[in-house]
Parts: sequence; structure tokens; C-alpha cells
Amino acid sequence: MNINSFYKIYYKHRIIKANFFLKLYLFAILPFRYLLNIPFIPPKVNLDSHSLKNQNLFQKNLNFLFEYFNSDKGDYFLDQYIQPIKKNKIKIQAHGYSEIYEKYFFKKKENNLNILELGSFYGNAAASFYYYFKNSTIYSGDIYPDLYRYSSTRINNFYIDTSDEISIKENILNNNLDFDIIIEDASHSLKDQIISLFLLFKKISPKGLFVCEELDFPETRRDMNLNNEFPDLKQILLNIKQKRDFNSKYIEQKDKEYFLENLNNIEIYKGKTNEVAIIEKK
Repeated sequence: MNINSFYKIYYKHRIIKANFFLKLYLFAILPFRYLLNIPFIPPKVNLDSHSLKNQNLFQKNLNFLFEYFNSDKGDYFLDQYIQPIKKNKIKIQAHGYSEIYEKYFFKKKENNLNILELGSFYGNAAASFYYYFKNSTIYSGDIYPDLYRYSSTRINNFYIDTSDEISIKENILNNNLDFDIIIEDASHSLKDQIISLFLLFKKISPKGLFVCEELDFPETRRDMNLNNEFPDLKQILLNIKQKRDFNSKYIEQKDKEYFLENLNNIEIYKGKTNEVAIIEKK
């Protein structure tokens, strides 16, 4: 984690809201807080080397792996979103998507797949997928790629800003690579969820999956829909399931038509705390 990412994750939102004197104080302490956190940042792990001594992990189910690598996709995890120096060993409830994912992923787990996760953060979910999908290549995109804690010949970590159509096009659409599974776990804001699905659906291989995590955030969190826009992605997907038309200023007509022509099925599930959509391609 570099100091720029540290600032944006932990201090930028506070500085924006602060008065003049508090701004000066926060900027003054920022370098010292960063230096204090450095010893608490875990070292990077080479999973190819790690696997030599942990062959048993290739046989574990998803929930075990999510909890082993501390991904919030499992049932419980240690809060990974606070400053490293403040971390404790108290497990808290996570999203609980494991059982839902097993339903779709288990039959594919031995295949040679290309898997893309957007919003990879530390890479804890990608490390889990490394062991679960032992023959697959994992692509991890995030706005803070320097946070990523894992390396492997089967893992590719790269920068992407999923709020920016140009960034999506330059980093994914313009590449000659399709994906069998795309997991969208980035900002969860209304616009970002919509453009990620409708821009990237063409990059999914036939019979592939697009997963949108925390689908309900734009309707349950004010900061995910600041302008109170309508419809959000959940409402769009429900309209499609009910064979109703929909429109959004974030969806181009050609992308809408492609999505509808190539869609096989949509299911929306409730995890332990939030909802997740599983979208299957023909």
C-alpha cells in the first residue's frame, strides 16, 4: 500500500468534510500515520510457493477458503477495511455468499477458466479462487492495485476504475480475452453496477456467469445513490425477469440489445446481509 492509496482510503473523505484547521491537522499527521501502519501491513504471498506446503487447500470448499484467506464473501471475517494498525482478531459477520456460489461454481471448478474479479482489494477472494479453481487463471482489477497481497503464475493484478467507461474499455474491452466468470465487487454505486454489467456482458464466454455482489446497496445505502436515481440495477434485472421494458441513461441501446439477446437467466439471492445477482449467458 503506497501513501497515496492510504490517503484516499482512510483520510480523503475526512479531509473533504473537515474545516480549515482540521484539514491542516489531518494533512500534518498523515505521513506519520502511514509510517505507523507500515509494520502492520502483511507481506505479499506467492501462492505457487504457498501451495507446495498447503496441498490440502485444493480440496476445501469455498466457505473454508473464504474464511482461511479472510474474504468477506464467506460467513465470517476479520474487518479488512480498517487501518492495518487497528486490526483485531474479532470475527464479524460477512456476506455469506459461499453456498450460493457453490451451486454455480462447483460444476465448473475443474475446468480451465478465465475468472475476472472487479474490486479485488487485498486479493483475499482471488487467493480463495486460486485453490478452488485449481486449473484456472484469475484476473483481479481494482482502483488500488498496490494493495494486492498475492502473486502467482495464474494471477494477474491490474488497475481499473469501474466508474469510468474509458477505463473499462482500455483495460478490459480492448483486450482479446473473454471470461467464464466475472464477479463485480467494486464500488457498488448505482452507475458503476449498471455500466459494469452492460459493458462487460459481451466479454463473457457462452454459458458464462456475471455475478453482481451487494446488488441492493443503491437502495439501502444513501452513499451508493447520492442523486436518488432510478432505476438501479436490481430494478432493471427485476424488470427483465418480469418481461418489462427498461431504460437507463447509463445503457447504450446496442448494449441493451446484446444483453437481452444473449441472456439465459437471472437469479437474485440474499446472503447473510446483502443481495447478489447471478446472471447466466446463453
